[in-house]
Amino acid sequence: MAKRIKSGLKRRRQNEVRRLRNRAVRTRVRGAIKELRAAITTSDVALVKELLPRTVSVIDAGVRKGVFHKNSAARFKSRLTVQANGVLQK
Repeated sequence: MAKRIKSGLKRRRQNEVRRLRNRAVRTRVRGAIKELRAAITTSDVALVKELLPRTVSVIDAGVRKGVFHKNSAARFKSRLTVQANGVLQK
């Protein structure tokens, strides 16, 4: 039987709160990326112009909250921007 150490119990509570917060941020980012990619696939220029800055902002929020590494976010933003520019140049 393991001892019930107060710091261990508190750490477990903190980890659970952080896990749920990180999960919500990751879900929000993935949803925004999926929505932008759908707009790119349909070549909807107006929607792409609207969604690209919003998606970049959501990704940056994920970095600020410590959910994503800054280089991962930069990679996401770069790839999405290149794809969006392909639609916007047409």
